Parts: sequence; C-alpha cells; structure tokens
Amino acid sequence: MNPTDLIGGYRPELMLPPKDHNLADEFHRRLINWINDFHQSLDEEHEVGARLVNFGQAITFHIEDIGYWNPSLISFQGKNELGEPVELIQHVSQISILLVAMKRENIVQPKRPIGFASWEEYEQQKT
Repeated sequence: MNPTDLIGGYRPELMLPPKDHNLADEFHRRLINWINDFHQSLDEEHEVGARLVNFGQAITFHIEDIGYWNPSLISFQGKNELGEPVELIQHVSQISILLVAMKRENIVQPKRPIGFASWEEYEQQKT
C-alpha cells in the first residue's frame, strides 16, 4: 500500500459507516437477486411475474424493473396481463410477493435480467 493512499493514517474504504441492512437499498439488492435467480431458472417461454393478493383481489403482472427510495420504500414496475403499465410502491415492512412464471410476451427478444442490461452484468454484481 502506498502511504499516499491513506487519509489521516486510515484507508478511505475503512472509513465508511457500516451498512444498514434495514434500508430500502439493501432490500432492493436482495429482491433483485431472488427475482433474477427465479427468472433465470425459467425456460425460454416464461419470465418472472408477481402475484399480489390484497383486499380480496389478486393482481398478476410482469416485473420489468424494481426501484427504491431510502429509507423504506420499494417500487415494482411492469405490465399487467392486459399490457397496461402498473407500479406498486410498498414500505419494506409490507413486502409480500409471490413470484410466478408468466408466458413471455415477446419470445423473439432474449430474456434480460430485471434491473440489468445483461446476465453478465447481473452475475458481476453478485460477487
């Protein structure tokens, strides 16, 4: 290690505060991994979807992206079975989603991971 890499005698990467695993960005990271692992396990005719059951209704939609807003909000964007855009915004303490296999709408284009440009990029972030 080069002495110029030190700030006040400490390495800068060691000066970061500890990661708060209860923040939305950490939930987002874990959800992305679970959803993409499920998505990747499906055959080429299916993609990951979500089924939400609330107030006596069940809503199923294709998951296209997931976002977050710290400290505690997660959003799921996608399309319902009629192709209409949907977005669910939930507090991290209320997340309860059943991942389901849904028939792909566009079988010609290759499946892509949720939140990433390619499966290689997704695999790199896991390491």
